[in-house]
Amino acid sequence: MAFQPESRWTQPTQGWSRTAGVDAVQLDAGLRSYMLRVYNWMASGLLLTGIVAYLIAHNPSVAELFYTVVRTPRGYATAPTILGYVAIFAPLAFVLALSFGINRMSKTTVQALFWAFCAVMGASMANIFVIYTSTSIASTFFVCAAMFAAMSLIGYTTKTDLTKMGSFMMMGLIGIILASLVNIFLQSPAVAFVVSILGVVIFCGLTAYDTQRIKNDYIEYAYAAGTEEAGKRSVMDALGLYLNFINLFQFMLQFMGVRNND
Repeated sequence: MAFQPESRWTQPTQGWSRTAGVDAVQLDAGLRSYMLRVYNWMASGLLLTGIVAYLIAHNPSVAELFYTVVRTPRGYATAPTILGYVAIFAPLAFVLALSFGINRMSKTTVQALFWAFCAVMGASMANIFVIYTSTSIASTFFVCAAMFAAMSLIGYTTKTDLTKMGSFMMMGLIGIILASLVNIFLQSPAVAFVVSILGVVIFCGLTAYDTQRIKNDYIEYAYAAGTEEAGKRSVMDALGLYLNFINLFQFMLQFMGVRNND
């Protein structure tokens, strides 16, 4: 499971304050340009994650560095190696570094950390190609992409304030993390199924909430295009949406994915 970055910056730094005299047309054009930049970062990160995961999974000499494969009554399963555990927990370190150190970093450093984060995430997800069939992975991805796009569009266009829903979804996220940890010991398929369903609902809600938050933050601060701070903020906003997508995909894969049995 991926982690949510801290995206609520309490004080805008230099270059983030709203420019006096920005009219509605300029603001709308700037918002569309900014959102496009955020989605481009997110899509590029997902592409890099997918490429890294695929290359590792289909290169046995590299794959065995990250996990070992065992056969179970339900199909193939994987057990992480030491390097595999590093790949699993390294994304948390990247998220923490970006969340708490971004004000001291340059735009180039933030972008480099984002690419490194996406690559490591790909290494941590390489085992899905062993556990699930390629066809079910592809179909789940496209269904996930459609759901993500729909929820993001809702978040962008709705006039309803989603702040309370976002807080509720964050509490739900804590709940499913705790339930997942407990189920490591229970090994209950029923609990895992319920957690997967709730995970899909929660990350659909968070996608809508984060999209509205990104839009409202831009409207409030109207960061000037091309500035150092605007460049860093677009990467952080992309990271939030990226994590929503990855989590949504992983939860959907748990009940849509078809396991390899051969």
